[in-house]
Formats: sequence, structure tokens, C-alpha cells
Amino acid sequence: MPRGSPRFARGTYAEPVDLLRHLDSYVLMAIWLVGIPVGAYAFVHAMLQRAEAFTLANKLTKPAWLGITGVSTLVLILFRGPSTFLWLPAIIAVLVYIVDVRPQVTEVQRGTRW
Repeated sequence: MPRGSPRFARGTYAEPVDLLRHLDSYVLMAIWLVGIPVGAYAFVHAMLQRAEAFTLANKLTKPAWLGITGVSTLVLILFRGPSTFLWLPAIIAVLVYIVDVRPQVTEVQRGTRW
């Protein structure tokens, strides 16, 4: 077909190229959607742990982690996805709890560390 044909109008691409053009948006949206239940899990996990376990694990206090994970989860829910900058610090805060704090608090409560 000639270049000026309506099928290949200016600014449109074939389907595979159009998918790749929006791939970053799809990946960020998936991270945001997965972050909401992970944030809720982090908040509930922090709520169910003993307060002294956080101190024994040399982490922030239980109320601090409840505030961090709770506010982060609310930010993820209220600010609709990656359209604002606030979702990124919220995801990072939740992941810090999941990757760093949760294993050590759980380990302290099991008694394997001390």
C-alpha cells in the first residue's frame, strides 16, 4: 500500500509495535496493582506481631511500621496508579518491610536468632 493510505495513517503503528510503545505503562500498572495486596499483607503482618519483636530485631517500633505500611497502602489505593510520583515511595516502603523487617521479626519470635 502506498504511504498516504488511510490504513497506515500518520502516528499509528502495527499492533506489535503499538504494544511495545505502551509496555512501560503496562509494567508500571502491574507493579502498582500487585503492590496494593502486598501493602495490605505487610500492614496486617505488622499488626499481628508482638511489639518487642521489632525492638529485639533492631528495627523501628511496631507503631512506626504500622504507620509506614498503613500510609503506604492508603497511598497505593487512593492515588490511582503510576500517574503520580507518590506510588513509588509507597511501593519501596512496603518492599522494605517485606524483604528486611518481616523476616527478622519472624525469626526473633521463633527464637532461632537468640
